[in-house]
Amino acid sequence: MEEHMVMQKVCPHVRENRSILAPLEKKALVWMAERLPTWINSDHLTLLGFIGMLTAGAAYWMANRNRLALLLAVVALGVNWLGDSLDGTLARVRNRQRPRYGFYVDHVLDLVGTGVLLGGLALSGYMSPHLALGMLAAYLTAAAEEFLATHVRRVFRLSFLRIGPTELRVILAAGTLYLLYQPRVRIGDWGPFLLFDVGGTLAIVGLALKVMMCAIHNARDLYNSERLPQ
Repeated sequence: MEEHMVMQKVCPHVRENRSILAPLEKKALVWMAERLPTWINSDHLTLLGFIGMLTAGAAYWMANRNRLALLLAVVALGVNWLGDSLDGTLARVRNRQRPRYGFYVDHVLDLVGTGVLLGGLALSGYMSPHLALGMLAAYLTAAAEEFLATHVRRVFRLSFLRIGPTELRVILAAGTLYLLYQPRVRIGDWGPFLLFDVGGTLAIVGLALKVMMCAIHNARDLYNSERLPQ
């Protein structure tokens, strides 16, 4: 029992990432982590990722007046990926892990950063404010379900249907670049609609599907593992 408690303190949960880009991404991150200067630590990278997300939100807001700010948003998303993905890898490569501290700080900043990002989109003119609010509500619901599942199952799943944070950044960056060419799209005979309204609607549906499927799966497994005696 005492050994089990020690293990939980050292490693409170296991990370699971089955996204499409995960194998390639892992090799690239380890390669970079092994070559970073010693004066750079995980906290620096976490802060870099947070600044990248804040900058992306500000860039979308500025795009309401100058659409070339969309290019800054794409660069900022890349900076966010670098900091947010490399901080944990660097800690593992250097064996300087603080799993509970890292998990808490990383996800608090993710919640704040995502709120700023969607706020920027709501003010950009490229997405309807009510769609941005709906996306924020869906994201927070999915995040809450994942945090609860991590607590009770000790597994933090980073992907759903082979799509993870990196793939979402790639999709968002590609859509942002497409805005420079065509901010509106037609769906058959319907439209035109704002491109990001269509994307936001699909994102809300996807997040709602994730919450429902994961909630059913986790509740079923927990029920079976904690059956009451007949």
